[in-house]
Amino acid sequence: MHSTGLGLVTPQQMHFAEPLALTSGAQLAGYTLAYETYGTLNADASNAVLVCHALNASHHVAGVWADGSRGWWDNLVGPGKPLDTNRFFVIGINNPGSCFGSTGPMHDNPATGQPYGADFPVVTVEDWVDAQARLVQRLGITQLAAVVGGSLGGMQALAWTLRHPQAVRHCVAVATAPNLSAQNIAFNEVARRAIVTDPDFHGGHYYAHGVVPRRGLTVARMVGHITYLSDDAMGAKFGRQLQDAICGELAFSTQDVEFQIESYLRHQGDKFSRYFDANTYLLITRALDYFDPARAHGGDLAAAFAVARAQKFLLVSFTTDWRFAPARSREIVKALVDNRIDVSYAEIDAPQGHDAFLLDDARYHGVMRAYFERVAAAQAGG
Repeated sequence: MHSTGLGLVTPQQMHFAEPLALTSGAQLAGYTLAYETYGTLNADASNAVLVCHALNASHHVAGVWADGSRGWWDNLVGPGKPLDTNRFFVIGINNPGSCFGSTGPMHDNPATGQPYGADFPVVTVEDWVDAQARLVQRLGITQLAAVVGGSLGGMQALAWTLRHPQAVRHCVAVATAPNLSAQNIAFNEVARRAIVTDPDFHGGHYYAHGVVPRRGLTVARMVGHITYLSDDAMGAKFGRQLQDAICGELAFSTQDVEFQIESYLRHQGDKFSRYFDANTYLLITRALDYFDPARAHGGDLAAAFAVARAQKFLLVSFTTDWRFAPARSREIVKALVDNRIDVSYAEIDAPQGHDAFLLDDARYHGVMRAYFERVAAAQAGG
């Protein structure tokens, strides 16, 4: 029998007194990580799966909070779902620098007693993975059955196999890339400029002024949201439909909303600006920009993956995802094949663009279910 879900879940927190050394050369003093777990850790702690979150998500991967908030990957994680919590102990961790419970820019800097704001140290994907590894170890887990993530989460999953190669048996990276293209970095920069030029930004120390750079955050989200959708998906959903669909007449205004797509983007941007922190947005988009495991190897991605020891990788991409195009996943597949590492690759013909990794596509979920069933079967056999 397949259950409908996990039901009510409760976030937890774990504090770390020892500083975290960062890629930049700085360090993060004592810090706290918010996390959630689903399912039961087995006796030999061999059935743990870590789910890494993307830009605007958090540790709340599945289940429902008391306030009704459903986990961002609840369609994939739970009893009887592709990542089955009847079989696996699933962990979701909120990264340092976030605004959803882990130590971030809104928290007090122990050196000053004031919120970090713009003084929060720059963090990288590798720094997040190191922070996650500490929490996983403290839970008594020496090797993860799998690390899985989509988009920026997929980058973290890949980094786990390079940063802590003995600690991962399987890596599942969805809708991701080995680094950002110049175009991707450009989109991130436009979004950051929208934020830092907002008069309410105050150099990142807006908390002290009792304001939030909501206008900048709204525009940043609008820019980002355009890149998460495919042209076909936008056309199918909105086309050139006017906002005033009843009378269907143009207002001939350069500032009012004329088209439904404009209204949709403004709504998405406004909603985002009410719950997300601007400094966190700057930190996370910069971490995306910096991710490039091949950089230390003269651009040779195969050389970067030579240290990987995971038994197998699964890469999944979506045909209409132009922000993290299938060609980028195939670069990773080639680097793994060049190292004679076992890898499966699924390219899903889905119309939704980058957001497809969060949605209910039967073929995509079928691939994920089949893979995790094999992981569970191998574990039972071993």
